[in-house]
Amino acid sequence: MYLADEAWPDLESYFASDSRALVPLGSTEQPGPHLPEATDHIIAESFARAAAAETGYLCTPTIDIGVSPHHRQFHGTMWVDAPAFRDYVESLTRNLAYHGIDRVVFVNAHGGNVQHLREVGRRLRDDGTLYAIEWMWDESITDMIEDVFETPGPHGGPKETSLIQHLAGELVHEDRITDARDGGLTEFGDGTGRKYGARTFYDAIDNTENGVLGDQTDASAEVGEELFEAALDNLCGLCGWLDDQPAGDLMPAEHV
Repeated sequence: MYLADEAWPDLESYFASDSRALVPLGSTEQPGPHLPEATDHIIAESFARAAAAETGYLCTPTIDIGVSPHHRQFHGTMWVDAPAFRDYVESLTRNLAYHGIDRVVFVNAHGGNVQHLREVGRRLRDDGTLYAIEWMWDESITDMIEDVFETPGPHGGPKETSLIQHLAGELVHEDRITDARDGGLTEFGDGTGRKYGARTFYDAIDNTENGVLGDQTDASAEVGEELFEAALDNLCGLCGWLDDQPAGDLMPAEHV
């Protein structure tokens, strides 16, 4: 069920019998010259809506601007400061608790949001409001991604390209894919952007001139569909696990 499509009297029965919600979160930022700036929030909403349809969870509207100041040099990238993002997500989630929700999955598709969603989840759990957990689609299928792509890339690479080719192919600039690879960074590792053990970069442009890491020429809509279905299975599995947990077991343990 998608919350925003429903009239309030029709939501009463859900809140009376169910206490679970999916909150999709992404970003509006550059993902290279070949993909739309909506890439991350398209992916997040697609997973959340599909999982809601399969599990019966409620799906909220998408938070589509996240913590992205590290992409600010590229035209159109939007962001909010990290403290404002955390406070906003926390406030929104407390609103869900007011309606009776006691467990939430943050369906996330932007790496810059991860640590902040974890912090929000801790705040809400520590004060006994509800249990909220962050889920990142590509972290649920890391082995599959490594098997499918020779150079996956953490940003704007073939995994994101394949998903958008599958979910919103009309938004992909197919004629720029080779240029995206050639103008980006395809050779990187644990030492990239580091000196003597210190991480020396702050912005994406410090490592990649066109905002891309990875080889997009391995991408395809067919692979994107396979990735989507595999990650969706994991998201639905997480929802099932949450259903099975007694509410008390999700809250902090007593002091030793």
